[in-house]
Amino acid sequence: MNGKQLIRSLLLPLVMAVPALAFAAAVPGEKAPAFSEADAAGKTHALSDYAGQWLVIEWFNKDCPYVRKHYGSGNMQALQDKYTGRDINWLTVISSAKGKQGYLEPAQALKVAESHKLNASAPFLLDADGSMGRAYGAKTTPHMFIINPEGVVVYAGAIDDNDSANPAVIPDSKNYVAAALDASLGGEVIAVASSRAYGCSVKY
Repeated sequence: MNGKQLIRSLLLPLVMAVPALAFAAAVPGEKAPAFSEADAAGKTHALSDYAGQWLVIEWFNKDCPYVRKHYGSGNMQALQDKYTGRDINWLTVISSAKGKQGYLEPAQALKVAESHKLNASAPFLLDADGSMGRAYGAKTTPHMFIINPEGVVVYAGAIDDNDSANPAVIPDSKNYVAAALDASLGGEVIAVASSRAYGCSVKY
């Protein structure tokens, strides 16, 4: 094998990997990545279960101060309650690996769901191997995604426009998730379809 052939043989696997990496995230305007995960009560949820329906997906870590900002203030639960009341599905995912911050066994997760007054459509989805989180490109807690009835991602990013961990800023913050859902349900164009997610890193 000559030099050129050697370089080609080394580069080919990298080139072949690029498309896979490029699509390993939930990007606005693209089809949402498929998933199948069990929740804390043992029920499996797959993307296909929500075909023809709106779906919000939120990443969670109970020990993250940014998650505490939105749950301690009741902001996240209020959003969940408002939009599940409008027939929008809402799944909250824990992708912390075993031994990492935020990891919960199923029984623990059920207790946290109760203590946090979780108003999502199901108890926490437990993604301990990180497969769902990596497929969506979830980087922070919280990290938010909205999927329309056609299975297309229409929003990905932060919950709002203020990356402070202080809950006092919430009333003056622009909530991107609420704005995107309200626009979509009203037949309007989403003004901000993506934003930089802020929070604690997902503990894969």
